Amino acid sequence: MKSMILENQGPAGRRRSWRAPLILLVIVGLAAAALIWFGPTIASTFRVQDGRFSVGPECSVETSGGTSNLSRDEVKLATTAVALAARGAQTPDISGIDPAVIQRLAEGPPDDAGPSLRCEGTAADDLPEQELTPTGLTPRAQHALEEMTAVFGNQPLGGFAPGGVSQGHGAESTHYSGRGIDIFFRPITEENRREGWILAQWLIAHADDLDIQYVIFDDKIWSAHSSRGHWQTYDAPEPANDILRHRDHVHVDVLRGEPR
Repeated sequence: MKSMILENQGPAGRRRSWRAPLILLVIVGLAAAALIWFGPTIASTFRVQDGRFSVGPECSVETSGGTSNLSRDEVKLATTAVALAARGAQTPDISGIDPAVIQRLAEGPPDDAGPSLRCEGTAADDLPEQELTPTGLTPRAQHALEEMTAVFGNQPLGGFAPGGVSQGHGAESTHYSGRGIDIFFRPITEENRREGWILAQWLIAHADDLDIQYVIFDDKIWSAHSSRGHWQTYDAPEPANDILRHRDHVHVDVLRGEPR
């Protein structure tokens, strides 16, 4: 046993004694370098929001140069700037946002009108159920309408009326509970479809602030219940005409909330 101890204290033993701390130091250094280099990417990929673990960016825009990942605040700023610019109004400072993102949000895809923005859904589950106000909308829906009007101005609207509506829409429609609003873009032209997409994408960018549940337009639907936040094909009820397919209007509705 003594000879083994003496052997370990020899040159080979001394080499082993300093190699382990050196290897550990190298590993720690590499980890620190990786954190510095990839830290922003990791932060934007793995997030904890409202006690929930999320993977991937909050929002993204498909541009001619590829996918640009953005925070919720960035897309709220960008979509608002695009909407105000279309009206000739003063826009907020967007110098920190890639011009390619602004261009795509303003003009849409080059081949055909359609969505370019994706934002993850986060449906709040602690909202109280609300009754109709004199406008025929719930307070949440009324607030969404007022915020939208402040950015886009007065627009042709439908789907609600003082005292509420009880017909003209599908069974269990959110219009009957005063939670749905239709914004019309008629006639159906490529230009009007592109304008409709500017509004539809502004709505999903602000969905968390406005407690928006669904946005439907041009055969597509976005849901706050979908954590990935992609636009999906909308399965219109029969007869699947342009109105039921929401090709001539953007539909937006807010969350119902729970009885208290």
